[in-house]
Amino acid sequence: MRTIRDAHARTVHAPAATAGALLDHVGGAPDPPFPAPAWPPLRLDRPLGVGADGGHGTVRYRVVAHEPGRRIRFAFAPGRSGASPGHRELTVRPLGPDRCRVEHVLESRLPLARRIAWHLAIGCVHATVSEELLDNLERAATERLRTPVHRPPRARLLNRLRWDRPTAVPLPAGATLARSAFSCVDFRDAWQLPLRPGMPREPGAWQRALRRAPFPVLARRGGETLLGKDAGHLDFRASLLVTDDHVTLGTVVRIHHRGGRLHWAALRRLHPYVARGVLRRTHREVALSAPTPGERWWTHHP
Repeated sequence: MRTIRDAHARTVHAPAATAGALLDHVGGAPDPPFPAPAWPPLRLDRPLGVGADGGHGTVRYRVVAHEPGRRIRFAFAPGRSGASPGHRELTVRPLGPDRCRVEHVLESRLPLARRIAWHLAIGCVHATVSEELLDNLERAATERLRTPVHRPPRARLLNRLRWDRPTAVPLPAGATLARSAFSCVDFRDAWQLPLRPGMPREPGAWQRALRRAPFPVLARRGGETLLGKDAGHLDFRASLLVTDDHVTLGTVVRIHHRGGRLHWAALRRLHPYVARGVLRRTHREVALSAPTPGERWWTHHP
């Protein structure tokens, strides 16, 4: 195995104590440095400190060193998610009374197959996440960002391919518009995704993401938006329900006659793929258009 080392550093025009205090929020709520919701959030099973377990996405690790305001080291969890021996470390070093150096360093010993994956995909994503983390820390520490990082095409592609995938759930009780749409329902289903930290809960943000939907908006109530269309053979309603923790896309169908049943029998095989794709695309669009953690920090800590 050979060692992979990837280092990113930023000079931040703020006292080291200010940047270090922000660093100590990593894995918490709020977490001003970590670039969620654009990327899977960093979660820890307890407050930041030695022994805390967590990770982001499929990457799992444990906090093995923590010097408050100065350094955090995460060791990769062996035997989980293909992890290899190694660590990632965040440090803050003063350069004077009003400047500091923030570094994010990853070192890991990887076998040949993992090194190939690193050079093809993982390294590009890690570099992008690292630079966005430094962007957020700089913005949160100084209220401005001199040169924001731009995601390279490969990172954008991998972000799209690895985005969260919906799971099937019963139509929620809170989807009152969908539940009351028809007196008799011949088909119903629902698909759900969790809301990442920083994703808006306001219905307006989600309604803007639905502007390209092929069906008109028929009604809105609370966090639910109802779309649909009536036809001679069947009537269709789609409900997008946003709660504090999840967004759910539900479907209800009313069929009028045998021709409608034949038509729906053909469409029903495609419907789950279409519904999952619409929800996943909408979820990602809303996440990527949300304010960054650095911007949100100044909204709540002016």
